[in-house]
Parts: sequence; structure tokens; C-alpha cells
Amino acid sequence: MRTIKVRAKNVPQSDVSAELDRTDKAILRQLQRDASLSNVALAEKVHLSPPACLRRVERLKRLGLIDGIVALLNPQAVGAGMLVMIGVVLDRSTPESFAEFEKAAAKVSGCMECHVVTGEFDYFMLVRTRDNDSFNRLHAEQLLYLPGVRQVRSFMVLRNVLSTTELPLAL
Repeated sequence: MRTIKVRAKNVPQSDVSAELDRTDKAILRQLQRDASLSNVALAEKVHLSPPACLRRVERLKRLGLIDGIVALLNPQAVGAGMLVMIGVVLDRSTPESFAEFEKAAAKVSGCMECHVVTGEFDYFMLVRTRDNDSFNRLHAEQLLYLPGVRQVRSFMVLRNVLSTTELPLAL
């Protein structure tokens, strides 16, 4: 049986490491695809008894491998069908300017993600809005006022080719 070493969330690697076997990985794969599965249905899919399956899921949660269980909403159905990628360049690179920007970016309406990146930009943000008009309002009312920003470049997504929440389990 092949196992994979993983580090528990928020715990130094020297303190805790967990053994993931094939069954743990199967549980994680199934939950990534459909977290609404009942424990009985999940147990059947991974060939365990329901009590054994529940113990494993609780262990995976304790180890920090499962951060949470959510419902993924249809963006168009909830009025957030436009996805915009935004590249941001700050006017200075200091810990204070980064912290100030990050605090403000967390409050931008429809901001789904914000990442510090290497290269031409300092940050990339993923923002969802209803349409062009709502993005124009967001740009004029919020993005232009983010602190420490020298440049903002917006990239409207024309078509979604691939979007997944499933992480590869070749940990």
C-alpha cells in the first residue's frame, strides 16, 4: 500500500505529519467532486463501512486536509456572470504598502481572490460582477481608490475554458 506524507494545516512539519493511504485519497477525491454525499454513500464509494468512513473524514478534518465544505453557486444564476482578472502594480514595495493594499482589496465588492505574484504585476485579483456596467461602477468607485496603486489592468474573461475546485492529490 502506497502512502503519501502530508503536513497538517497550521502545524509545523516537524510536529505532525500524516499518512495518507489510497482510501484517504479516495475520500478526498469524492468529497471534492460532491461534498453533499451522505456518509453512507461516501462509504460505499470508497469501500468502507459507514463508521470507518466517518472516522477517516473526521481525522482528515482534524489534520487540516479538509478546510471546509461549501456549495458552489452558479455565477450567472446569482447575477455575477462576468469574471474579470485584474493586474495591480503598486507604486512602492514596502511591507506597509502591501498590508494597506491587501486590507483594502479584501473589501472590494465581488473580489473572489487576490494573490501576490511575481513578474510585471504585484497582485492579481479575480472579481465577479453582473456585467460591463457594474464593472465600470466598481472600477470607478472602488478599484481607482485602492491605496498605493500605480496601475490597474483589467482583463475581461470572454469564455471559461476550465475552472475547477478539485486539487490534484499527488501530494
